[in-house]
Amino acid sequence: MALRVLYLIFVRLLGLLLLMSRSEKAKNVELLALRHEVAVLRRQLSTRPRLTWPDRAVLAALARHLPPRLRHHRLVTPGTLLSWHRRLLRWKWKHKPARTGRPPIPEELTSLILRLAHDNPTWGYTRIQGELRRLGHRVGASTIRRTLRSAGLNPAPRPSHGTPRWREFLRAQASGLLAADFFHIDTVTLRRLYVFYVMEVSTRTVHILGVTAHPTAAWTTQLARNLLADLGQRASGFRYLLRDRDSKYTQAFDAVFTADGIEILKSAPQTPRMNAHAERAIRTVRAECTDRLLIYNEQHLRRVLAEYAEHYNTSRPHRALQLRSPGDDPNVIPFPTQRIHRHNVLNGLIHEYRNPT
Repeated sequence: MALRVLYLIFVRLLGLLLLMSRSEKAKNVELLALRHEVAVLRRQLSTRPRLTWPDRAVLAALARHLPPRLRHHRLVTPGTLLSWHRRLLRWKWKHKPARTGRPPIPEELTSLILRLAHDNPTWGYTRIQGELRRLGHRVGASTIRRTLRSAGLNPAPRPSHGTPRWREFLRAQASGLLAADFFHIDTVTLRRLYVFYVMEVSTRTVHILGVTAHPTAAWTTQLARNLLADLGQRASGFRYLLRDRDSKYTQAFDAVFTADGIEILKSAPQTPRMNAHAERAIRTVRAECTDRLLIYNEQHLRRVLAEYAEHYNTSRPHRALQLRSPGDDPNVIPFPTQRIHRHNVLNGLIHEYRNPT
């Protein structure tokens, strides 16, 4: 803004020098022409013109040199100058830094306070203060309370009486959780096929259990028995099965799992996010496989899903597994190699890259 003011002052001084070289008659004629132009513009303008602060500074400096009777007919009147001055005063005191109170805490410490609050929703500001003291940070309770409120967090949350949120429950029980769901695929003949699958949430391993055009309760129950038979002794490591309220899940279906000590968890009606792991797997299958292929019939879909499930479980990286696949050994660290072989999946629709050894 200062450069703009200097520029306007320079332009006006240059104009003054040019006016001094002109005759008095030419100045009077130009003044009459300018007054008429201003009158025409005032009749046409429906709103007041918007002036920048450099424009206001130049007009305020020139207004004091006009005769008193002419000041009332300009855009800049005495009332306008006073309102500009009041606005400058408000701007000055609004941006003046405060010199009282405690100095602000570092941004790293603010981030740590918010991290503790997000990771532990039941902690209040006093509990966070104690945890910070154990970490070597001495912060006042009022500072922590103010930081939490500015971030939109409750500084003193009420205890939940031991009832965790749904997301916390899924994260805590992931090692013993199975998630089941259906999804459908339309063939080239517009025939709709239904796929039933189950995911091991902790390892993200997907089991494609069956494909049919007419899913029934008996068919779903038999697939549940097949799953437990394939899991074998590993079935004892699962405690919960998460499913929606589809009518194909009958009491017989639930009894297959409860007989092995697996409790059935039902998601609320019309809330697919409660079974988010299974829903996200459906989106991955569609985006990487079925949406990029034309499915001919039921046999073709079985072959495609079987091949893709093998890729999903053995070669596809997952962010939840630190970019490892479900079949990777977390204790094995691969070393870089000069030669890399490409393996095609689904006739080149998906590529896998492996070391030759």
